Amino acid sequence: MTIWNKLGALALLVGGLAMLPAAAHAGEISCKMTFSLSGWSVFYKTAKGSGTVHCSNGQTMHVKLRTKGGGLTFGKTHIDNGIGKFTGVYDIHEVLGHYANAEAHAGAGKAAGAQALTKGNVGLALSGKGEGWNLGVSFGAFIIEQ
Repeated sequence: MTIWNKLGALALLVGGLAMLPAAAHAGEISCKMTFSLSGWSVFYKTAKGSGTVHCSNGQTMHVKLRTKGGGLTFGKTHIDNGIGKFTGVYDIHEVLGHYANAEAHAGAGKAAGAQALTKGNVGLALSGKGEGWNLGVSFGAFIIEQ
């Protein structure tokens, strides 16, 4: 076999390898959380709740939720049937952890709201309707635990 034949065979092999699927890395999955949350704030803001995360790959996880932080804030709130949509998730366990949280708010009675949070490459968009009263500016963490 001449050098040209060997190079031609090598080129065919390399070209064929390039057409194979990429290495077995799990692709990004779509995850959604339904939740309820209630809490209060007088300078220090806290809330607790629970939810369920469902992902497009069939994974499901029940979670505990906590918020904590501080600022110039006063109020009491309750959210039922909240929705959270995650981005940048490749495994359901990546939704767990501390998300950065900052907000300005004012309201009384029934209200609806939305909020975007981040934890590294994972994003979380929260929306929900609730009842209560609140006024202020707060900062802290939104925590999802198993």
